[in-house]
Amino acid sequence: MPEPHLLPERRPSLRNGGDLAAAGLIPPERAAAIDAVALRYSMAITPILAGLIDPNDPNDPIARQFIPDPAELENAPDECDDPIGDISHSPLKGVIHRYPDRLLLTPVLRCPLYCRFCFRRGWTGEADGALSDAEMEAALDYVRSHNEIWEVILSGGDPLMLPPSRLKALIGALNAIPHVAVIRIHSRIPIGDPGRVGPALIDALTGDTALWLALHCNHPRELGPDAAAACRRLSAAGIPLLGQTVLLGGVNDDEEVMEALFRAMVKNRIKPYYLHHLDAAPGTRRFHVPLARGQAIMRHLRGRVSGLCPPTYVLDIPGGHGKVPIGPAYLEEGFVQDWQGHNHKAPD
Repeated sequence: MPEPHLLPERRPSLRNGGDLAAAGLIPPERAAAIDAVALRYSMAITPILAGLIDPNDPNDPIARQFIPDPAELENAPDECDDPIGDISHSPLKGVIHRYPDRLLLTPVLRCPLYCRFCFRRGWTGEADGALSDAEMEAALDYVRSHNEIWEVILSGGDPLMLPPSRLKALIGALNAIPHVAVIRIHSRIPIGDPGRVGPALIDALTGDTALWLALHCNHPRELGPDAAAACRRLSAAGIPLLGQTVLLGGVNDDEEVMEALFRAMVKNRIKPYYLHHLDAAPGTRRFHVPLARGQAIMRHLRGRVSGLCPPTYVLDIPGGHGKVPIGPAYLEEGFVQDWQGHNHKAPD
């Protein structure tokens, strides 16, 4: 385990148009428009990811994910504040119980950086976004009283924003619930703020209950040296890593980019888990990719990358009806199609 002084330096995030202009990432005249968006939807970009942006590229895929755009204030007819039904499946604050055997626990609604396409972007970034001690205990009591809950998923916000001592206490409380067999954590921090992944955080993640860490990463450039080193530290501690990706127009809606991304994940011991079709959150129309395009990308990957690389392409059905796989079909009317597009008679 590296000593704390060997971890990458952590500097303040960029939080407004002035910060972006001072860093040379935007012309100063764009700062006011960016600040107008940030009044509605939180903004933060970590120095690690800001350093990956090419200010001379108007189509830079990292900038597109994190720098606010005035288009975010324009809502399309099919967009809504709660596209996957979090609110209707929340029996109490901090708990989202959509499936019988698992639930989502959101201990904090703050993130180290804010994605411009996030389906929870309307309420992340709140100053009082962490559950109080009483609210956390109520959420844990809910888990304790529902014996059918096999898996608890920590999401948010970003759960790894919690102080390590508080995170350790939460995981310890979940470890003590006999029917909870799996803890899953969804986070951007190892990719976007790898300096946080030090001994105290890794110690907080250890326990008797199986724990899986799902890392959100959308472009191969995000897996730079510091992020790769953070993933190695987590792997060395015995924490299995999963990869979550969102299909985004202008970022990764390209066969070669996706191929490079999933190869980079597997190389860094991250198993690609889900490729999410974009949820219709307000102001996200510029990121929309047609379902058929996502299926074509998945079809391209079949046979061209290791079987470790392709994730499951999923749609979270609007209205809170859950995720379903929407990848291409290879079996139809008695024929099966190989990865090169040739049809063969299917076995009975």
